Amino acid sequence: MLRDFFAYYRPWMGLFWLDFGCAVLAGLLELAFPVAITAFIDHLLPQGNWGLTVAAAVGLMALYAINTGLMSIVIYWGHMLGINIETEMRARAFDHLTRLSWRWFDRARTGKLVARVTRDLEEIGEVAHHGPEDAFIALMTFVGAFLLMFWIHPNLALIVALIVPAMLGLVIVYGGRMTQTWRAIYARVGDFNVRLEEALGGVRVVQAFGNEAHESELFAADNQSYRKTKLQAYKVMAVSSALQYMGLRLVQVIVMVVGAGYVLSGDLTTGGFVGFLLLVGVFYRPLEKIAAVIETYPRGIAGFRRYQELLATEPEIADAPDAVDAPALKGDIRFEKVNFAYEGGRQILDGIDLTIRAGETVAFVGPSGAGKTTLLALLPRFYEPTSGRITVDGLALDQMKLNSLRRQIGLVSQDVFLFGGTLRENIAYGRLGATDAEVLRAAEQAQLGPMIATLPDGLDTVVGERGVMLSGGQKQRVAIARAFLKNPPILILDEATSALDSQTEREIQSALDALAVGRTTLVIAHRLGTIRHADRIVVMQDGKIVESGQHGPLIAQGGVYARLSG
Repeated sequence: MLRDFFAYYRPWMGLFWLDFGCAVLAGLLELAFPVAITAFIDHLLPQGNWGLTVAAAVGLMALYAINTGLMSIVIYWGHMLGINIETEMRARAFDHLTRLSWRWFDRARTGKLVARVTRDLEEIGEVAHHGPEDAFIALMTFVGAFLLMFWIHPNLALIVALIVPAMLGLVIVYGGRMTQTWRAIYARVGDFNVRLEEALGGVRVVQAFGNEAHESELFAADNQSYRKTKLQAYKVMAVSSALQYMGLRLVQVIVMVVGAGYVLSGDLTTGGFVGFLLLVGVFYRPLEKIAAVIETYPRGIAGFRRYQELLATEPEIADAPDAVDAPALKGDIRFEKVNFAYEGGRQILDGIDLTIRAGETVAFVGPSGAGKTTLLALLPRFYEPTSGRITVDGLALDQMKLNSLRRQIGLVSQDVFLFGGTLRENIAYGRLGATDAEVLRAAEQAQLGPMIATLPDGLDTVVGERGVMLSGGQKQRVAIARAFLKNPPILILDEATSALDSQTEREIQSALDALAVGRTTLVIAHRLGTIRHADRIVVMQDGKIVESGQHGPLIAQGGVYARLSG
């Protein structure tokens, strides 16, 4: 894991060495200050030479100024290093998430995913900056301060060293507790985000049923759990900090008393006494850095483990090693003994055999849960069949690269998702890079022209999060405009006109009929009147095809389709 973690430093080694080098130099200057104070008191003051004293003071201030500059570099450029690594990780995580299958997202919780690419990676960025640097400087300062104290007065240095094991034990014990507590906090953050995302995303449902108080109670429970877990962390932190503070002050008092005895006996100079006291502070400061690393490290490593787990999640649907770009497809589609079932769930599709000719319009009908939407979701490989295979123009779906296949399939579903940007951006999502004229033409083909004319900003009108500023019918027309703009050889219409009134539906239907010319069109519809003129109607029930034919003959059979029509 650490090897994987340090691999993220490679693109930024120049920045790392700048940060690391300045931090080490600043640490060495910290060690030099007590020695400078010792020499100042023991050698300069007895001489009574004001000129030399002032020159030494100026020199000391110059060192302080240099150290200030070094610390500024460490704080800014060091954090830049951490942010660069955090940004790269976030980009990789997002790219990976967008390639995972629909089946994976069926099980995932959005709130926890958001926490993984925000809070987790922020903690990793902090560890990337402070981890190696603080650990090395702590060790360097620890050893350097002890050697300088030993040089000033060996016996006094050994007295200080006797207390080190107890202080290190304290740091290790409480550091372990902090690790456990921060892991619990991360789990609570995920639950907290899930509750927040669901409550805000479904606020209209909450208000429609008058369940604000109920949601407040659920949120309060998660909020209190988060508060309780975080307070446990701060309790451990408070006890650890208090004990460290008291331990340092105890050592300083012991050094003051014992050192005073050595000064009075002439075994230690006054300057050496003052310098030693300053070195005690420098000597124990690494323990504070170690404690900080132990506090930050568990959070960052816990986040990095979850990040690794996410990247290790193999997309269930991916390009095969020998996959090639799909050629310009005509739309000859074959379903050969296709079965599909969710993990541990009931069979959704059972032995589907179906051939669709290029340019044919085929409608799929049947009761809810018959498997119509699932069957057509297999064509763009949103899901993979449990068994069987699907071909387009004689090519199996897994022989074609995903992007090249999906670019040639248009989808208009009953569940329309709009982004929070402008109307223009949402329509242009059908074909990125389309000109304004092409976007406007697609909008007009989808019968959006009259609505756009009434908007103050026209195509530049912001539609709000998930298109909240538009009606259901208007959102579906935006989705249809995307399909017009994409102009694919294969078109899937899943209840594409379900949210429209009868008049608008007739207008859109004529546009969809025009769009269907010269391309393979697969239509799912509950309103059977919209698919009367389909080339073929496929009737599904319990995951099977039970009837197939045109409207008139199917009605005459008096079977499932006739009952649905009645």
